[in-house]
Amino acid sequence: MYKKIIIGAICVVLISVGALGGRYLYQTWKYKEIISEIAISNPNLSKVEDGVYKGSFDAILVAADVSVTVEGHKIKDIKIDKHVYDRGQKGETITNKVLSSQSLQVDTVSGATNSSKVILKAIENALNNPKSNP
Repeated sequence: MYKKIIIGAICVVLISVGALGGRYLYQTWKYKEIISEIAISNPNLSKVEDGVYKGSFDAILVAADVSVTVEGHKIKDIKIDKHVYDRGQKGETITNKVLSSQSLQVDTVSGATNSSKVILKAIENALNNPKSNP
């Protein structure tokens, strides 16, 4: 009797671990695919009115929500409202590069390349969709 219970419990544990492992492998595969397909383009700031624009980008394992302040057709401030990352926190310094160059065509942060790309894409999304922002 106890032997059947133990075997049943072991089977449940193995199935659970297998399902979680499979889910993680799928998410990792999908994440790598999304990251490899990110293309960053420069928004036309001359068409962006003064205001604060919100944008986001989600690559499953890395995601970012940003608020971009535009004044006089220039990016004045970028706030990272949310950043989901593994080891990519230093990617948040990419905003300094964008502010100083007034461009999204900047080098990614070494050691945080994927976080940098996700943050840049969130900024691009904010500036390319100003009508959807308050």
